[in-house]
Amino acid sequence: MFVFSFKKGWNPDGKHCYVTGGSSGLGLALAKILVAKGAHVSIVARDQAKLDAALVEMEAARVSPSQKLQAKSADLLNATASTAALEAVCELYDGEAPDAVFTCAGSSKPMFFVEMTEQDMKDGMDYGYWVQAWTVWAVTKMLVKQKKRGAKICMVSSMLGLMSFAGYASYAPAKHALRGLADTLQSEFMLYDIESQIFFPPTIYSPGYVTENKTKPDVIKKIEGTDEGLTPEQAAEGMLKGFVRGDNHISADLLTDIFRAGTRGSAPRVNFVFEAIYDFISYVSLHGSTFVL
Repeated sequence: MFVFSFKKGWNPDGKHCYVTGGSSGLGLALAKILVAKGAHVSIVARDQAKLDAALVEMEAARVSPSQKLQAKSADLLNATASTAALEAVCELYDGEAPDAVFTCAGSSKPMFFVEMTEQDMKDGMDYGYWVQAWTVWAVTKMLVKQKKRGAKICMVSSMLGLMSFAGYASYAPAKHALRGLADTLQSEFMLYDIESQIFFPPTIYSPGYVTENKTKPDVIKKIEGTDEGLTPEQAAEGMLKGFVRGDNHISADLLTDIFRAGTRGSAPRVNFVFEAIYDFISYVSLHGSTFVL
């Protein structure tokens, strides 16, 4: 017996959308799309100069003079700073919590495990997990306290939150942890009529990608050569499409679709027919061949 539920698509028009990591890459691309769809958008990142430039790009996408656009500088690596950043952007709304939250902040420093320092390991969790988790924690508390129902929170993991390979020992565990948090909240948020979603992008050709390539071993670059990757705009479009549709696990390319279907766990299916096919491909790929570096 199969039960199918049909959700009404989410519309960003007139909604307050909070985007962390919004000064460049995926976050900025997403912010501009949301503005172009009529949303009020608040972005947060560390570099004020980049935020100022991002705000100019967002203004160019404005479709109504009534839209509220703002950019705030904050470091989101702890609970206090994340709470303060959230409260700062909500001042424009008389303290009311956002309607939608997209946690796009984060970074990666690929290298071999044996070469990592203690600080590299700590940074992996800080910039891969906590920089998003603290925002989700702060937003959840605000939403529940205000009894605001129907809000949506979307975290950003990675294809490496579904699988992993050499070079990402400080990054992939953090992205798997985000998936664990999103799946836990998908269940817990039913108590409050809040929706938890998570995006698993492949390689994104962003400024962050240029930075991570500076430490990435050559052999890892060769492995990643099979991943065609996406531009920030392509990734943002795919992310928002799944977000609007209500997918708990969101992917934007075929390869990630396959890994997502094969490691779905307790998450609801996105498409029963296609995911049955993806399950088969995933099984053959993971169990029918051996990957040798």
